[in-house]
Amino acid sequence: MTQRTFIHGFHAVLSRLRHHPGSIHVIYLDEGRRDKRARDVLRLAEERNVRVIATEAARVDDMAHGRSQGVAALADPVRLARDLEELLEDLAEPALLLVLDGVTDPHNLGACLRSADAFGAHAVLAPKDRSASLNATAIKAASGAADHVPFIAVTNLARTLRELKDRDILIVGADQDGVQSVTDADLAGPVALVLGAEGSGLRRLTREHCDVLVRIPMYGRVESLNVSVSAGVCLYEASRQRGRAEV
Repeated sequence: MTQRTFIHGFHAVLSRLRHHPGSIHVIYLDEGRRDKRARDVLRLAEERNVRVIATEAARVDDMAHGRSQGVAALADPVRLARDLEELLEDLAEPALLLVLDGVTDPHNLGACLRSADAFGAHAVLAPKDRSASLNATAIKAASGAADHVPFIAVTNLARTLRELKDRDILIVGADQDGVQSVTDADLAGPVALVLGAEGSGLRRLTREHCDVLVRIPMYGRVESLNVSVSAGVCLYEASRQRGRAEV
């Protein structure tokens, strides 16, 4: 049986209404909201024949287990690629994957999904254990990207990286001790960009499975970037080399 869940926040709910309205069972909207975003929800819901229930703001927050911005939708998960094999079989262009190693903050996961969507990544991969899951917080932070970019949780990350290598996908790890700048790496072909958690970075076994380690040039006084920012920089460079990004 498909497990329904609450998604919340205006970006997430409006994106679901625009692209997958059939997955929504009902929307709960703060009865006190009269602003443009609330009106957009009401208009789109009416156009797509989705029921909206006006209710107290506190009840909407309870559905979201926190701050909801005043809107929550009970919905089925969107049908995207469920595993790596299914994803790669359907690709008609060189794979661009974002692999997250040990990222446990759902806000960071959501932001990484947002960058992945912005720069044309085909999926975000992460281990099932000791990693953030695609929960309501991550979906909200993704601002709609979770409806378009598959998030694939894998049982064994090292084995998955080996499987990608067997498919001739270059494994590029982002590390402050990387041997070359990300701008000098060849990211135009099939590639998986691997990033670790802020602070701890890539785990030793993950590093060993990378074909090359790259660094992001830093010119200021800070020593590191948030993982979602690093993901955006690396994905932009890959997208630029593939001719997608404006330069």
